[in-house]
Amino acid sequence: MWIKQLKIFLLLASLITMVLLAGCSYKNPIDKPDKITIGLSMATLQEERWHRDIEALRAKAQAKGAEILFRNANNNINDQISQVKSLLSKDIDILVIVPQDAEKSQQAVQLARNKGIRVICYDRLIKNSNTDFYVSFDNIRVGEYMASLMVSKVPKGNYILINGAKTDYNSFMYNKGFKNILGKYLYEGSIKIVDEVWANDWKPEDAFKCVDKALRDGKKIDAIIAANDSLAGAAIKALSQRRLAGKVPVAGHDADISGCQRVAEGTQLLTVYKPIDQLAEKAIDVVLGLLNNDYYACNKFINDGESDIPYEMVEPVVVTKDTLVDTVISAGFHKLEDVYRNVPESKWPRKK
Repeated sequence: MWIKQLKIFLLLASLITMVLLAGCSYKNPIDKPDKITIGLSMATLQEERWHRDIEALRAKAQAKGAEILFRNANNNINDQISQVKSLLSKDIDILVIVPQDAEKSQQAVQLARNKGIRVICYDRLIKNSNTDFYVSFDNIRVGEYMASLMVSKVPKGNYILINGAKTDYNSFMYNKGFKNILGKYLYEGSIKIVDEVWANDWKPEDAFKCVDKALRDGKKIDAIIAANDSLAGAAIKALSQRRLAGKVPVAGHDADISGCQRVAEGTQLLTVYKPIDQLAEKAIDVVLGLLNNDYYACNKFINDGESDIPYEMVEPVVVTKDTLVDTVISAGFHKLEDVYRNVPESKWPRKK
């Protein structure tokens, strides 16, 4: 009797597996006579770095015989969903998405799944969606780098933390990195967080308002950690109105030209360089691996809340006043004359 029940169970399991596999079968671009078409859905171009990402992705794709169809949602999730629908109607072979909202973007993933299109999260993760791949930097390490250098400079005192958007899962990873380093000091009481905010849609004005209010309230500020260079710049603007720029250390990241200029001038303690060319190259390699071979080797994973997602990771690089030449300038990310534009030429370092 039990043998008969086992046979029935195995038959049902096989049928269920067949149905599931049929329901999520992927389109094969090899059947197409023309080149591979990648749909690229960007949440925003608000920050300088995103323009670099698009340029790098297009160049890497073109070099490998693929083309990119691009849409920018201008930080509007409803527009991004509509744009994903538009991209899917253009017969794309794969969707690469920088999600505006880590949770609401689940709808975009489902739209792609319904058409048998794979989804790669670029830089930002979509929660609870079991996407095909995640290509990003070591975002927790970014936060740890920023906090580590800050505590080496300011081991005690009042800190302000300016996080990114709550709709961007990277913001929570940066914050985890901050807290990994600050936790010991917070426990001992040597460091106190006097204010912590989350910038809506990464808007610099939220950073300015936070620092400006703290100063108007008479709070003593010894250090500020801001989740990107745009937020750091806004914090420094608020400090400068009280002649505190350069006196209160500020950390940011992205190595935007304005952030690197402030590091050179001494008003920003550090930034973090994220090699976008490397990230774009990995993303295109993953795209072609999945489409041509139905596989891309990966030994790292990140949990999206429900599933473990293959995670291709690029390491970030700390940039300080002493390392500008050895990092962003030697890498060709910025030119020396641009970084030191606001510094007297007699104080420029020599190119190596």
